[in-house]
Amino acid sequence: MDGVLVHEGVPVPGANKLIEKLQAAGKRFLVLTNNSIYTARDLHARLKNSGLTVPVESIYTSAMATADFLHSQRPAGSAYVIGESGLTTALHEIDYVLTDYRPDYVVLGETRRYDFGAITTAVRLIKSGARFICTNPDATGPSLEGVLPAAGSVAAMISEATGAEPYFVGKPNPLMMRNALRRIDAHSESTVMIGDRMDTDVLSGLEAGLETVLVLSGVTGSMDEVEKYPFRPNHVKDSVADLVDWIE
Repeated sequence: MDGVLVHEGVPVPGANKLIEKLQAAGKRFLVLTNNSIYTARDLHARLKNSGLTVPVESIYTSAMATADFLHSQRPAGSAYVIGESGLTTALHEIDYVLTDYRPDYVVLGETRRYDFGAITTAVRLIKSGARFICTNPDATGPSLEGVLPAAGSVAAMISEATGAEPYFVGKPNPLMMRNALRRIDAHSESTVMIGDRMDTDVLSGLEAGLETVLVLSGVTGSMDEVEKYPFRPNHVKDSVADLVDWIE
């Protein structure tokens, strides 16, 4: 979503035409984000306020992917959560109990208000046996003021204190991609992944067997950055505006 359809809350030129043409052509699509702060309904409203109409059911977040994973592993379990409503809502919807008393998991997500007391509690619970889950591995995220620390950075701090490595559910974990494909009843050989990051979007598409398109409208801004990686996308475009004519 970020860097592909919108950039700092402003629609990327051509994003609305892409969405409209996908819908007119009857193409199934899903908007993915590693940002676990917001619910799908929140993101639907935020996109609409930016001029993009994306159905709620066409949005899939790392928080939702984390809930899907936990439900498959330990149904009706419990978790101590550091995160926002996007994550807590997703866990409530799978009947998880959110608690700091002997939880099955410590689940770390994105938040703009990381609290040292909450992080200390998470460290103690993990050292007492709770399993460590993180919604996404992104070390930094965008903001109007510039980059800021993201869940991956906080996870590294908790890992250093506990000796426990988290299981990251969001991109580039192929698990999130497989869940996404199931949601739209799609197959990898007939699906394209469009993203702005080599380390999450392109890598996740590659590992899931999808055709990949990197757009230079977000985090990755030049071919020089692309060349630093040992893998390549199938296509590199300036923005989604260059993809509108692909849709038939």
